[in-house]
Amino acid sequence: MISHITIDQQDVAYDPRAQQAALPVTIHHRDGALEPSVLVMDPGQVELYAIQLERAIAQRKAAQEVGFR
Repeated sequence: MISHITIDQQDVAYDPRAQQAALPVTIHHRDGALEPSVLVMDPGQVELYAIQLERAIAQRKAAQEVGFR
């Protein structure tokens, strides 16, 4: 059974023919096993996740600024 998935510290690859981005990830199983894999995203998903990640980065920055006051 899968515990969680983490993003590998590698660049995302874009395949213009398939119009897909591929992000290397590692699947973590509850028994401690690790399995390399790839998260494949279409252009709409890439744009959606970019927006969501930008929002998360802004929220983190705002929280840090409040914490330092």
